[in-house]
Amino acid sequence: MHLTKKILHMDMDAFFASVEQLRRPELRGKPIVVGGSGNPLKRGVVSTASYEARRYGVHSAMPLRTALKLCPNCIFLPVDYGEYQRVSRVIKRLLLEVSPLMEDVGIDEAYLDITGRPEPVEETAREIKRRVLEATGLTCSIGIAPNKLLAKIASDLRKPDGLTIIGAEDVETMIWPLPARKLPGVGPKTEEHMKGLGINTIGGIAAKTPGELEELFGRSYGQYLFEASRGIHESPIITEWEPKSLSREETFETDTSDWQTVARSLAMLLRDVVSSMREDGYSGRTVAVKIRFEDFQTVTRAKTLPVETCSLEVLRRAAFECLGRIELIKRVRLVGARVSSLKKIAG
Repeated sequence: MHLTKKILHMDMDAFFASVEQLRRPELRGKPIVVGGSGNPLKRGVVSTASYEARRYGVHSAMPLRTALKLCPNCIFLPVDYGEYQRVSRVIKRLLLEVSPLMEDVGIDEAYLDITGRPEPVEETAREIKRRVLEATGLTCSIGIAPNKLLAKIASDLRKPDGLTIIGAEDVETMIWPLPARKLPGVGPKTEEHMKGLGINTIGGIAAKTPGELEELFGRSYGQYLFEASRGIHESPIITEWEPKSLSREETFETDTSDWQTVARSLAMLLRDVVSSMREDGYSGRTVAVKIRFEDFQTVTRAKTLPVETCSLEVLRRAAFECLGRIELIKRVRLVGARVSSLKKIAG
């Protein structure tokens, strides 16, 4: 198979759940759900489900209560980001040794440009899988293709512990028969809309003309669907990027109408945001506060300061000014704080 560009996408298998099963061998082979505080009777969503839990229909972003109904014998565990990040850093260091052209796209996945490596791509992939397993005890799935979009689709085709290589010539046979939802950028709502239009597969999208797709989905998204469904994707590997904003949110255990509770939560969230800004060497100029009410109505208010700052006091004053512009006439479900217009602090 001839690949002009060789892009590798590595995706860890059920990462959070696998880390937990590694820490506690007695959990191996059992249905595990990692999410929230680990209590399925409290608010929270599934962060990761083990493959044993997925057989019951449990999936990421599902409410924990729903997961409990689907799989009453599931073992629920709290999220331990500190441990997952530690393991992630080990994996990313290994990947950088294979190629310095790495795009870090999440705690459990990354893209590598391996075009310059002399050995066959399958050999590179197997070496990565071997080294990740040796260093962490965990398995990963790898996809290799001429671009990021196809590589990402490929890595998902043979999970867990899979390896799939796709060339441009394979799009019709390997990509088109897949459900439309497998195309990056097609979410559950779009999938439902497509089904209503009789579009069930990626091939069904590819069968439409650019004009038809633009009419159905708008100019920009329609153009994306036309190209992506044909395996066309020009996005480069981004080795360094600057964050546009930093944010934190908290969903209350029970909806509250107590202003002090909301204010305390906002202050705590903003303190976390500013701490991260300082740690990463950023100052920010725009502060935003988000409030989600019990009926899921969401209101956001923002204030832009004259200059960038990382002063907690200045940013907190701006945040509380924003909060003061939101009428708390209903009980509050969620509060969020965000600082944007970030700028690297000189020196």
